[in-house]
Amino acid sequence: MRGTETRVERVIERAPKPSLPDVDRASAVRGRYVYCIIRSTQPLKFGAIGMDETWPDVYTINYKDMAAVVSDVPIAPLDSTRENVLAHERVNETVMRDHTVIPMSFGTIFKTREDILELLRSAYEAFADVLNKMQDKLEFGLKVLWDREDMVRVIEQEDEDIHRLKSEISSQKGSTYFARMQYGRLIDAALQQRSERYVAEFLQRLRDVSVASRVNRAIGDKMIMNAAFLVQRDLEQAFDRRIKDIASHFDKLTFKYTGPWPPYNFVNIRLKLERAGQHQEISKPKTPSHPNVGT
Repeated sequence: MRGTETRVERVIERAPKPSLPDVDRASAVRGRYVYCIIRSTQPLKFGAIGMDETWPDVYTINYKDMAAVVSDVPIAPLDSTRENVLAHERVNETVMRDHTVIPMSFGTIFKTREDILELLRSAYEAFADVLNKMQDKLEFGLKVLWDREDMVRVIEQEDEDIHRLKSEISSQKGSTYFARMQYGRLIDAALQQRSERYVAEFLQRLRDVSVASRVNRAIGDKMIMNAAFLVQRDLEQAFDRRIKDIASHFDKLTFKYTGPWPPYNFVNIRLKLERAGQHQEISKPKTPSHPNVGT
């Protein structure tokens, strides 16, 4: 990497202890928490890593060559706290080391084993289609940030019109209200233009080491890019190297990336329990920013 100002951060969060409902486990009705769907013809066990300390074992419920990865939890409302969400993700991260996964939404709980078998039976073709498209693919998140004031100073030096207007404001003795308004509009436009140019360049340079990309809304004044990338498992190191290479040429930017994750941004699964049985709404993989997903 070039220079000491280049900042590339690989963010890894450790899952703290989850905060589950305070109910008596001896008398509680036991349900099954579903983390993800995988392919497996045999029952599997993933160890004592589940959401509930009393019933921590994570295992599969199988149908044909499909399996739901589950652990037992009490049937009670589950808050989407940071601790609980990270505990959910920890299980999916463990499973995805050796399997392609369809991640389920946080808090997906079924009352009985039979309910899960019915889900696998009725949604078998849809699950199989998504697993085929996501085979050996991982998701990485990338956020790019800048210091707005630093970037404003750079623009003031590089843009002749803005530099001249700022000098006029500094030397003007009378009211500068309208000049400052014009200056603010020019700065905002220049920042927006530069941000869009950076994002377009980064997406282009990451295109050949990823299968698909999805740009999400940037949050706050510092973030200029908030994106997810779908990457072939065997290209993970190439993706990592490309991020570092890009960052080495932009010493005023901070690159933060996370992963690998299950393909949360590229698969959308919605489940709804109904009194008469199980109803599921399984969407196909989300449309990516470049269309070679599934190849």
